Amino acid sequence: MKMLYRPNYQEIMSTTNTPAYVFDIDVLKERIQKIKNLLGKNVHLCYAMKANPFVVGNIKDAIDRYEVCSPGEFKICERAKVPMDKVVLSGVYKEENDTKRIVSTYKDAIVYTCESVRQFHLINEAAITNHICVRVLLRVTTGNQFGIDEAELCQLVKDRNQYTGVRIIGIQHFSGTQRKKLSKYQEELKYADDLLSKLKVEYGYEAEELEFGPGFYVEYFKDAKPYDEEELLKGFKELLNNMNFKGQITLELGRFIAATCGTYYTKIVDMKKNNDIIWCIVNGGMHQINYFGQMMAMKIPYYRQLKAQETGNEEVKCNISGSLCTVNDNIVKSLSLHHPEIGDIIEFQNTGAYCMYEGISLFLSRDLPKIYLYDKQEGLTLMRDTFETNVLNYKSIGGR
Repeated sequence: MKMLYRPNYQEIMSTTNTPAYVFDIDVLKERIQKIKNLLGKNVHLCYAMKANPFVVGNIKDAIDRYEVCSPGEFKICERAKVPMDKVVLSGVYKEENDTKRIVSTYKDAIVYTCESVRQFHLINEAAITNHICVRVLLRVTTGNQFGIDEAELCQLVKDRNQYTGVRIIGIQHFSGTQRKKLSKYQEELKYADDLLSKLKVEYGYEAEELEFGPGFYVEYFKDAKPYDEEELLKGFKELLNNMNFKGQITLELGRFIAATCGTYYTKIVDMKKNNDIIWCIVNGGMHQINYFGQMMAMKIPYYRQLKAQETGNEEVKCNISGSLCTVNDNIVKSLSLHHPEIGDIIEFQNTGAYCMYEGISLFLSRDLPKIYLYDKQEGLTLMRDTFETNVLNYKSIGGR
């Protein structure tokens, strides 16, 4: 898709210092609308907020649903005032107390996914306790730790009338990410279609909905093999049209929605020449900018060099390293810069998904663990208590 407008250096630096991220909400909303236009009005979009939780409050009118995978992410939705009828409470691990609290508080407004038989019974019992019946999607496994084995899923559907606290509205299917081959999608959609047909024929169950995670590809690097995103979406739409299943189809997307709205800015703070290689040290680092598939900084991402003023004409190759004091902190190798100087800003593009977690500890807004010291005389000494990272991943501003 065509790159949209991005704020320029002067606009960014008038309000903040580097390192910094900027998430362009206008770009994000236009991206969502373009995806909807290409897929058609019959396809709903579910935003996987783990890709970027900071934008959830700004796209409430643009997105059909939010995939929420942890208590921390759910708390973010509460602060962002996300309508609960747009929430799909997902996640491979659902805490018992938290699940019971959500069912008790929000009743049947939310759609719940079941990734195990245990989760199914937990949700059913919580709903019965509150004298309600909630909607659930059964996630079928694709051979990994996620979802329910097909045989167990079929058994739950077969016995569905025994569970008065839940109404199974359909199935959820997801198997990978960063894919662009229609043949793979055709194979997976056929599997989901055949499973839905099997449930109808063998158990008299007609699903209302299929939630499907396609894991559409996002190109982060220059000089990659040409890839026509629009053609992929048009081909995928045709695959959906050819399915026997005619219920509601919801596509769960995260990276594909959010990546292009983000830019990351970091400043050159030192320069040196070691063994004939020019090194630019920036005040950011690999903990803040980590592209999927970068392969030890050997690929060149989309970027701009922003200078306070033009000086010199030379174009040189530089290694860009962060300030973490580890040999692994290489952001890009052999990056072409125009007469690089201390104070120049490097703008890395397509950083709207995942980069802002600044280390895996913040991912999914799950709590940081407690840390203890131990010796035989004193026993355990608490050095750091549990810390809720969701407060770092979203803050309500001005009532929004």
